[in-house]
Amino acid sequence: LFVGSSSFTSWTDVQDYFPHYPIINRGFGGSSLPDLIRYASEIILPYHPKQIVIYCGENDFAIDGNLSPQTVADRFFTLFSIIRKKYKKIPVVYVSMKPSPSRQQLMPKFDAANNLIKVFLKKNKKTAFIDVYHAMLNKDGALRNDIFLKDNLHMNPAGYKIWQKLIQPF
Repeated sequence: LFVGSSSFTSWTDVQDYFPHYPIINRGFGGSSLPDLIRYASEIILPYHPKQIVIYCGENDFAIDGNLSPQTVADRFFTLFSIIRKKYKKIPVVYVSMKPSPSRQQLMPKFDAANNLIKVFLKKNKKTAFIDVYHAMLNKDGALRNDIFLKDNLHMNPAGYKIWQKLIQPF
């Protein structure tokens, strides 16, 4: 089960990237972690998935640039708690917030919140943290512009190939 924001919603051919796994994509555009928390009973809990893959948090900062990385991480912890109440043994995978040209000013907050979530997940069983953030940067640390659509926010197939390579082992 893939849940999260438009980076999942826009991945309309996700099944082609992972042909050996039946994927239900319940991402919805513009979603933030409070949205996933609010709608968990509709978009997560009814499915009895074998695994849950989450991409969310980026829009939290886009909606309110004054949020702290800790606040966004705490929102993820709340979502994780909701999932664990029903699904104690199902693997939960978090795909880190990605960098993007349209949100460069928020990248330090993305990176900081990603690190908080990564540390949290290391302390919990049956979890994984996938760092797409750093994989989407050049060797010199600059943002790759060739992996985004014209909106400079959503990825083109080259961007999703990066995600596929990182998600596949999980």
